[in-house]
Amino acid sequence: MKKNILVIHTGGTISMYEDAKTGAVKPGGKNPIKGATENMDSSANLFIEEPFSLPSPHITALEMLQLKNLIEKYIKEISLDGVVITHGTDTLEETAYFLDLTVHSDIPIVVTGAMRSSNEIGSDGLYNFISSLKVAASDHSRGKGVLIVLNDELHTAKNGTKTHTSNVSTFQSPQYGPIGIVTKRGIVFHHSPINTEKYSLQTITKQVALLKAHAGMDSSLFYALKEMKVDGLVIEALGQGNLPPQTIDGVQSLLHARIPIVIVSRCFNGIVQDVYAYRGGGKQLKEMGVIFSNGLNGQKARLKLLIALHHTAEREKIQEIFLK
Repeated sequence: MKKNILVIHTGGTISMYEDAKTGAVKPGGKNPIKGATENMDSSANLFIEEPFSLPSPHITALEMLQLKNLIEKYIKEISLDGVVITHGTDTLEETAYFLDLTVHSDIPIVVTGAMRSSNEIGSDGLYNFISSLKVAASDHSRGKGVLIVLNDELHTAKNGTKTHTSNVSTFQSPQYGPIGIVTKRGIVFHHSPINTEKYSLQTITKQVALLKAHAGMDSSLFYALKEMKVDGLVIEALGQGNLPPQTIDGVQSLLHARIPIVIVSRCFNGIVQDVYAYRGGGKQLKEMGVIFSNGLNGQKARLKLLIALHHTAEREKIQEIFLK
């Protein structure tokens, strides 16, 4: 029996062409992957949507919410077995994680893209797309959350991240590695997520900022964010969760204004912990009321805080959410 697979095209390099004269990569008149999808003799019933066509740096949480609503609409209307989303790679991991947190279903949702445009030598878009269809149609993919599929590897939305600006093997999962591979004979999973978390979200009204700590950083940006009246802040802190001492007054100012602050590490391995007791160290930050995350990178922690703030502004509850 054929599976019902929703295919959503959103733009990105996978839908673009390289200009033979200038070498510039840009959108063309028609999405080549969409054309291939329409003409594909597939073993699945494909329902094709193209709600927008954007380079991934143009995508915001509002477009992510649009995708979430489109997927849930199809889930309600038909017996949907899986979803494949084609997406630009720059923010692909953010869209994948947003959907992982907000789509209330255990059907396979696969996000894929390409590092080379459709007419470049070694173009990887169509291959990644076909691999993603296989993953979305596999019964073994069910219940594993949103998956990122490129270069024959399967990564969870929580752990997968873009690690190289141009290499086709750019998506990796620091610390954990991929949870499976795509082979010529099928899909092989060798890991499985042990828990999932879902949050209801109908609208997006909050604003969350992201800062990266650096040597000599002071409080200037923190005071500016307070004036901007942001709803939350994520800081990619140093090491295990430390900040330069000159930032402490600014951090305290935001906390006094009841603006929650979440810290992650700017390192791509390990988690933040309240270990160091000097001024600006993790122990002081924890005592001040800064929220510690559990292994997320900055861009994903920002999305999680954005979603969490639509449910609660209480520090203790947000801390519980970030320990999951």
